[in-house]
Amino acid sequence: MEKLKTAYQYIIPQHGLTRLVGKLASSKNKMLKKAFINYFLKNFDINMSEALIENPEEFASFNDFFTRELKPGIRPLPDNLDAIVSPVDGKISQIGDIISGNIFQAKGHSFTLKELLGNEADLVSPYEDGKFSTIYLAPKDYHRIHMPLDGELTAMTYIPGRLFSVNPATARTIPRLFARNERLVVHFDTKAGPLAMVLVGATIVGSIATVFSGVVTPPTGPAVRTWHYTKGQHSLNRGEEMGRFLLGSTVILIFAKDQINWADDSTADTSLRMGQGLAHQRSV
Repeated sequence: MEKLKTAYQYIIPQHGLTRLVGKLASSKNKMLKKAFINYFLKNFDINMSEALIENPEEFASFNDFFTRELKPGIRPLPDNLDAIVSPVDGKISQIGDIISGNIFQAKGHSFTLKELLGNEADLVSPYEDGKFSTIYLAPKDYHRIHMPLDGELTAMTYIPGRLFSVNPATARTIPRLFARNERLVVHFDTKAGPLAMVLVGATIVGSIATVFSGVVTPPTGPAVRTWHYTKGQHSLNRGEEMGRFLLGSTVILIFAKDQINWADDSTADTSLRMGQGLAHQRSV
């Protein structure tokens, strides 16, 4: 039954629909903005008391509402400086080990580390036999993406692809979902070794942006593009904003082998808040 419910995604104009919704969501037309915001407030459990701007009417566009800033201190970080924290508000859909180059997606489905990261051997090899965590952001969630730990930017890869929905039902039915969708892979050097943060696009995700490069998509591109960064060019601290989605999606964290251990309560279907302890660096 789930396959029938998600089959339409193969035939809809994914990119065209997404770009249209993106334009509407960025519109400063007061009636359109109000209609979009009121729909979300009515249909999703959004906690506006956490937002720096609590009054929805004060946002210039739906996008500004969707990527709303939180009040200072509303997501405190652990006192333990070795704690690796969740980069987002969301829910862990899968978490575990990368086994023989494969990452588990859902029952009956997996995809390869190599295809997820863009098939560039020098950017893939550091993560072989490492660990991964896939975190899904629902429409109600806060949609800015923060650093799990201190990191220095080393590379970024844009990978074109489809724009399937990334909700749990789609993950259970569409093979290799996260390795087929458009995505941005951002690599950091950290005290816990190399870290890859994969920002996965989806249907009506109008934009993916980072704080160091601005909006990366749209426009979409026909080919994989990689940027390399010099030491000291961009460094971000644990908890600092790294990027954002305009409409919801998924973040996949990839760590190298033998560098981290997941926290005891970091399990599939666990809800997270940005800044919550997710893992810790292994003792040397």
